[in-house]
Amino acid sequence: MPGLEIPTWDPETALLIGTILLEAIVLYVGYGGLERLFGPYLMNLLVGGESNAQ
Repeated sequence: MPGLEIPTWDPETALLIGTILLEAIVLYVGYGGLERLFGPYLMNLLVGGESNAQ
């Protein structure tokens, strides 16, 4: 049947995809940590009050 064949992976392509995925995870965790550390301070600095305003 057409469309059901298993693709062959080029090792360079697999390495590139893995590198991009790892970079995305590192950035996600890194920016999340920075937001937790500096988020409340920046909200107070920019808005002048609580970040949980209702």
